[in-house]
Amino acid sequence: MRVLAIDPGRQKCGLAVVDQQQGCLARLIVDRSQLKEQVLVWLEQWKAEKVLVGGATGSKTVVEELKASLSTCLSVVDEFRTTERARTRYFQDNPPRGWWRLVPLGLQVPPVAIDDYAAVIMGEDYLKAKEKP
Repeated sequence: MRVLAIDPGRQKCGLAVVDQQQGCLARLIVDRSQLKEQVLVWLEQWKAEKVLVGGATGSKTVVEELKASLSTCLSVVDEFRTTERARTRYFQDNPPRGWWRLVPLGLQVPPVAIDDYAAVIMGEDYLKAKEKP
């Protein structure tokens, strides 16, 4: 199974395509105004079976906007602590360098937005839940 996960926000949104077998295939942060267009492009490109939208900030308007345009199934999912976990994942993929290696990760803030990592976490959580009998 392959899903397209969206971490919605007021200004920007994180997107990720996550495959059950291959993991994260693509991730991106887009301006809120470009979300619908990018979702349609990625659905065509990646053939995701389901669109997941995080149920916190901005989700209601994102769901309303996308529902009319999508033929793919859309679900609202819990995004509890995804930002915290996305921060951890960011530092796994991009370990601090230089003297920053000496500063505990809990005291560091990623130098870039991590909404795309939050979308990856949501997609992975959804697929893991689907695996359980």
